[in-house]
Amino acid sequence: MQRLRRISRLALSIVAGTALQACTPSQSVPAPAVRPSLVVFITVDQMQPSYFTRYASQLQGGFTRLLEGGAVFTNAHHDHGITETAPGHASLMSGRFPRSTGITRNLRGVNDTSVRLIGARDLAASPFRFRGTTLTDWITAVEPDMRVLSVSAKDRGAILPIGRSRQNVYWFANNGIFTTSTWYRDTLPSWVRAFNARRIPQSYLGKAWMPLLDRSAYPEPDTVMFEFPTTKEFAFPHWIPAHDTVVAMNLYRYSPLMDEITAAFALEGLRNLDIGRGPTTDILAVSFSATDYVGHRYGPESVEQRDQIIRLDRVLGAFIDTLYQLRDSSRIIFALSADHGGSPIPELHGRVRVRIRPAMAAARAVVAQAGGDTTALDVESGAFFVDSVKLGTNAISVDSIVAAFMAAAIKIPGVERVDRFRDLRQRNLERDYVARRWLQMFPADMEPAAVVTLGRGNMYDYGVAATHGSPHMQDSHVPMIFYGPPFVPGRYNQFVRTVDIGPTLARALGVTPTEPLDGRPLTDALRRAR
Repeated sequence: MQRLRRISRLALSIVAGTALQACTPSQSVPAPAVRPSLVVFITVDQMQPSYFTRYASQLQGGFTRLLEGGAVFTNAHHDHGITETAPGHASLMSGRFPRSTGITRNLRGVNDTSVRLIGARDLAASPFRFRGTTLTDWITAVEPDMRVLSVSAKDRGAILPIGRSRQNVYWFANNGIFTTSTWYRDTLPSWVRAFNARRIPQSYLGKAWMPLLDRSAYPEPDTVMFEFPTTKEFAFPHWIPAHDTVVAMNLYRYSPLMDEITAAFALEGLRNLDIGRGPTTDILAVSFSATDYVGHRYGPESVEQRDQIIRLDRVLGAFIDTLYQLRDSSRIIFALSADHGGSPIPELHGRVRVRIRPAMAAARAVVAQAGGDTTALDVESGAFFVDSVKLGTNAISVDSIVAAFMAAAIKIPGVERVDRFRDLRQRNLERDYVARRWLQMFPADMEPAAVVTLGRGNMYDYGVAATHGSPHMQDSHVPMIFYGPPFVPGRYNQFVRTVDIGPTLARALGVTPTEPLDGRPLTDALRRAR
């Protein structure tokens, strides 16, 4: 049996608080004494701060380095209602809530049928729904020649951190290549084609993901029946089929190998695009997706997730070491966060899976009885929408539809509360974090009619072992670390929001946001007030 016990050397071989005051652009801020030449923005998809303590004795790479030498905010949250990948990534470098970015849910994220993917048949993607600006735009306003590379396994993980900028943005396709869409370019550059030609993912066909360490180093049970619910393949070894198929590349995604090749591709791009060498301040944004894939399939308390975090820690260590070999370490700054947290497998904690279908059936019955178009109704991640234009008849009262939906929804086991969206504004938003987060989710022209909030630890009946997406703390709590010369190392325990990341980086760089922001710079973490 061929086993992937040792981490690949690929990276090296390529050598609930209160509302806070928002930030409004006014006068320019002073530039730092030594302007950084490179901002490295790291997103770990579905990363939970609890992993840092749970696996502390086994972490010895990048996480440990950033935690010990960085400004670590221990109480950082996504302060919006739908804690999914697309909304989270869109807020991280924009300093704005989804109500401002317009990215409100995954299915209304980056999927775009007006463009095509280069060299692959997956659904194409672009930032056409994204509203406003990001740190990239603020730097470009003063340094038009600055360079950006954004990389992820996921299209939304690569696209949304830099917003609408037509930069170097690449993600992993189901045929095993890194690609982009025609929003950004018409053909892949030679360095991307050369990287894809190495067929690195295909070299793992017929091999198995096995734990990196001895089995005794993993206290979790390996046989948990609620993991990988669609196939019940919940125990090691996890095989990648021998045939080069979409199935094989999908299973490649659901392993630590995905993060290794993401880091390798990012470093290859940095070298070929000459990013971070100066004189401008460039951005390298890398979103590592495997923690999310593994968390969904096996749960955040699984032996697989422990192995994933241990491996990612080492990948990050090699990644940082290589960056320091290639560029001047004194001019590099890092920021690390996550697009959302995550909740455990509900069955392991006495929680339930929720089916919202009865509420939708009740609402559709009202529409059907009046002869209306039932496709005017939609629900996703707890947000219930009524397209009043599409209803097709004046005989239907939108209020009656919403009332039917709400009355049925509140009776469903696992539902904690159901609110008319318009009524949330009457709540005490400092005390009612659920109401506050829902209100910070939607622009005025995209508001739902009602929102459903599940009880903590419950989840919608998706075909995954565990998930995220609620306004509750397990899903909103994420790491936030700043590392590099401008930052004061230490632990900061106050409540902060992920929308504070963009303003803080802007202040550290001495650039001015070009629009009002929802976040504010965290000046306590900066070496001197700017």
